[in-house]
Amino acid sequence: MSIEADHRDPLALAGLLQLVSPALPIGAFAWSQGLESAFELGWVNDEESLEAWMQGVLDDGLTHCDLPVLVRVMRAWEGDDAAALVYWNDWLQANRETRELLEEEHRLGAALVRLLGNLELLPTAPRIPETPGYVVMFGLAAWRRGIAEREALLGFAWAWLENQLAVACKALPLGQTAAQRIIERMRPALARAVEAASRLSDDELGPALPGLALASALHETQYSRLFRS
Repeated sequence: MSIEADHRDPLALAGLLQLVSPALPIGAFAWSQGLESAFELGWVNDEESLEAWMQGVLDDGLTHCDLPVLVRVMRAWEGDDAAALVYWNDWLQANRETRELLEEEHRLGAALVRLLGNLELLPTAPRIPETPGYVVMFGLAAWRRGIAEREALLGFAWAWLENQLAVACKALPLGQTAAQRIIERMRPALARAVEAASRLSDDELGPALPGLALASALHETQYSRLFRS
């Protein structure tokens, strides 16, 4: 099935909604991606600073790392290109700058392998990299569901946004209405990120998130924690 399947296909749309649902049993809710440490350090403490943090991560992280790699792995799944899958899986994991961020990539990837196996959605040939990460397995699920590239990227970014806001609602005095205001303001940014990520060449890829890397590293020894990263 083509990854450029008609996005109006109700089955593809339902598959996308299933893949980005908070109910997907992969444990994404347990990880804050350094955000909990940013709260502890006082870098993020209200609606305005939270939105600025997430906008920075979207622009300098997802747009130049996760999203363009997702394009490449979806094409590799469709083209049965095992070498490309291994390359981009290794490349992405090499760009996870702390133990916790790498562990998150591994654990969510392993959870998706188990889930897709139970749903009989894994490929019949052993094309899965030895230690598949979350992005590679998300790409497999999106391809198997016939989800078009841009819709898959938007869904991935939407799942990230919702998870970050869920973290903030648990760890900050941030209400659900404030979270919805941030979503409303960031929806156009998600669309712009997808378009930008789709145009990047290989030599333009790479995150630039020193603050997030520092926050994530400090989280490893943070005294009181709700989240695993």
